[in-house]
Parts: sequence; structure tokens; C-alpha cells
Amino acid sequence: MLDVRRLRVLREVAAQGSFSAAAEALSFTQPAISQQIAALEREAGATLVERGARGVRLTDAGRALVTHADAILSRLDDAEQELAAIAGLRGGRLRFGGFASAGATLLPQAVATFHNRHPDVELTMAEGDPEDLIPRLKAGELDLALVFDYEEVPEQPEVDLERSHLVDDTVDAVLPRGHRLAGKRSLRMADLAGEPFISGCGPGSCSTMIRRACADAGFEVKIAFETNDYQAQQAFVAAGVGVALLPRLCLTTVHSGVEIRSLGRAAPVRRIWAARPAASYRSAASEAMLQILQDVSAEFRDDRRLTLAS
Repeated sequence: MLDVRRLRVLREVAAQGSFSAAAEALSFTQPAISQQIAALEREAGATLVERGARGVRLTDAGRALVTHADAILSRLDDAEQELAAIAGLRGGRLRFGGFASAGATLLPQAVATFHNRHPDVELTMAEGDPEDLIPRLKAGELDLALVFDYEEVPEQPEVDLERSHLVDDTVDAVLPRGHRLAGKRSLRMADLAGEPFISGCGPGSCSTMIRRACADAGFEVKIAFETNDYQAQQAFVAAGVGVALLPRLCLTTVHSGVEIRSLGRAAPVRRIWAARPAASYRSAASEAMLQILQDVSAEFRDDRRLTLAS
């Protein structure tokens, strides 16, 4: 069986690049570091570190073990934090992630409520899109994260993640003020055929959603400009560069030079989820935040904050 203390030593050697630097960081002697690594190699049955004149380099086996060590040590740290909280020594912690448009809408209210109810819990925040946050959840770097996908571009089920649905975020058409279609209160995707589009960058879910929605409406999308900044997308639309498709959580602040129109019942839908590792301990902090997110999301539905902004 692998010794957890030696995994910590291996991780520090990998981070520092030498036995001497790892020894200094851990307040060990260099021979002690060498002995710990040698013992870990015997336990693993493989060479983990190659020694050289310029320092040390991990072998393939060493790199694989460090990857697992990060997750293992993170979970042990979680357990220590939780036990300390149960013992009343301190309030524990919650490492939380969310995407940008949620940071301007759902998250401020949820975080404020969490702080008011649980002031002793250390809450840290990370921002990123699902493709950034999901690997961090799997690696044990985050306890809970807000993620999204589109009904038109469903994600493959992640067997090692548990998702709780929070709210559906309808996508609307964003047009330049005075556009020929602005006189219609409700549009169909087919009405946008031939229009240049402002899209998200690269092959992400947002740009894929636009391409899929246009294809389903019978035409091929023409991309005029790409940016992941939703405010910039509105600005380019206002300048007449093209039209855009944006979820309503991205339209709580509307540029004066654009007009927002519903795409009716066939509008694309962005589904927002709270995700967390499936096979991990459920801390009281993560359970509390999940309940708050569910309550805040229900408020957004009930008070019509996700209805059309015009």
C-alpha cells in the first residue's frame, strides 16, 4: 500500500524540481527526501524519479502517481477540514466555481446568502466555463460548481459527476436597433437566414449551439466575428456587424444600440446545473450552498427575471 506521507514528498519533489528544494519546502533533510522517494518506489514497484545533474525528472509512472496524489491529498484535506468543523474548531471551507454570466446574476445573491448564514466557512471562488471547471471538479480542486449545456448540444453524461438542475435559460435574438426584423415581436430562427452572426470563439458549446440552431432552421450560419465577451457581442451587434443569440442571463444589462426579440417556443435553451464529484464526501458546506442555489434559481423563475428583456 502506498504511504500518503511519501505521496506528499513526491508531489513536492515534482513541484520544486529537486530533492534539495523539496527538502527545504518540507523542512526535511535531503537524505530524508531521498529515502522517502526510494521507499515509495519500492511500494509502487516502479522508478518514479530520474536523477540528473540538472535536478530530477519524473518518469511516466511518477507523473501518473503525482496526478492521483493531487486528488488523494485534496480529499484527505477535505476530510480534515470537515472533521475540524464537526469538532467545532473552525467552520470548514467550500471551494466553489461558476461561469461569467452567472457571476452577474445568480451567484452574488447565493454567495451573500451563504456568507450571512455560514460566516465561519471559508469560501473561495473560481470563474471559468464548464470545460475549465469540470476537470477541476474531477481533480478534487473544487467542491461544487455552476456549469451549463444546451439542449441542442447535450453533454455526454459524466459518470464521476453528480448534476442538479437549477434553471433553464432561454436564448433570444439580439438585433441592431432599427433592424428590418425589429418590428416583429417574436421571430423564428429561419427569419435570421442570411444574417451575419456574432458568435463565441472556437468550437465551444455556445458557437456549436448557434451552428446547430441555424442548421435545424434550414440554413448555414455565416460568422462575422467571434468573442466570448457577452457585452462585446452586444456592442458588435449595435455597430451593425451582425446579429447574436444570447441566453437571457447574459442580457440583464442591454446595450442601448440593440433590440432583443424572442425566438418563440423553438428557441434554444441553456440548462444550468450545479455539479459536484459523484463519489466524494458531501460536506455540510456544499450541501448548504446547493440548497441556496436551488432557492435562488427558483426565485429567478418565479419573479420572471428570466423573461424577455426588451
